[in-house]
Amino acid sequence: MPDSAAILAALSSVQDPDLRQDIVSLGFIKDVVISGGSVSFTLELTTPDCPLKDQLRTEAEKAVGAVPGVSAVKVNVTFRVRKFQAPSELLPGVRNVIVVASGKGGVGKSTVAVNLALAFAKSGAKTGLVDLDVYGPSVPGMMGLQGQPAEEDGKIVPVVAHEVKVMSMAFFIPQGEAAVWRGPMLHSVVQQFLGAVVWGELDYLIADLPPGTGDVQLSLCHLIKPAGAVIVSTPQDAALSVARKAITMFEKLDTPILGVIENMSGFVCPQCGHREEIFGSGGARAAAEKAGLKFLGEIPIDTFLRESSDRGTPVVVSAADSSSAKAFFGIAKNLAALISVRNLCMPLSAAAKGAK
Repeated sequence: MPDSAAILAALSSVQDPDLRQDIVSLGFIKDVVISGGSVSFTLELTTPDCPLKDQLRTEAEKAVGAVPGVSAVKVNVTFRVRKFQAPSELLPGVRNVIVVASGKGGVGKSTVAVNLALAFAKSGAKTGLVDLDVYGPSVPGMMGLQGQPAEEDGKIVPVVAHEVKVMSMAFFIPQGEAAVWRGPMLHSVVQQFLGAVVWGELDYLIADLPPGTGDVQLSLCHLIKPAGAVIVSTPQDAALSVARKAITMFEKLDTPILGVIENMSGFVCPQCGHREEIFGSGGARAAAEKAGLKFLGEIPIDTFLRESSDRGTPVVVSAADSSSAKAFFGIAKNLAALISVRNLCMPLSAAAKGAK
């Protein structure tokens, strides 16, 4: 009968091609059970939609099956999202904060933030969405939410929609009323929406930021250490030139840029299939490559995408097989993989040092 040492030695031959380490050293192997010639174990990956899941499972089964005395192999594949940011009193149970930002308004940033959060949730990750666009909060409307959150032991309980925990200033401001606040008040709002909300255990908290490079961005990055920022831009030069300013700001704030998303990237006529590049095409990809940043994907102009957001039924939920929804799922998968690699390659002590 094989022993645990032989099983782990065999599994040590399986390499994660992205991380270039074996799956035993990476801590992916859990709960090895040996019964006669039957061996079972858990392969715990770092992201729910790991693109290498099937490959690693197959290689692990083959490696263990080759051990003398093994007659059957059972692999249980699970995931546990690793924590990137340093421990935070404001967000003790949140593993990764992803900020969604843009250099200017009108590029569909909030639509991107909403659908990315839903894509993460539908993959099985515990997800939250905080709407910090305090001057124009639109997330509750896109998620079909109304009313006010409840309170629990002096803290605010986020509203849940489509398995995503949501918090927004729109819950507290009467419809049509403007929020006219200066820096210190904005800092207080950011601090409360992070630390005074019962977020609980989350794999990802998506933060929808206001457009530009203002006080909310500064407060958020000073209060916590985000896993990184996602920059949303349309393809035309005017949007890209402003997006570069947002990139520069996050670099100065020591916040990693996870990548760039090109929104409103071409329109395909549903009747004839002709593609029209209304705002140009490929500009965000070219800008990302020039800056040495990851291009995360492009989202087409889609009438249904706009209509579904207006109805409070985002496209990832209402039309998961559509091209727009598939684009969001692909971008979420890319982000999860990027964060996973960074988490495993950077020790928490290094992240903690950067958060000071």
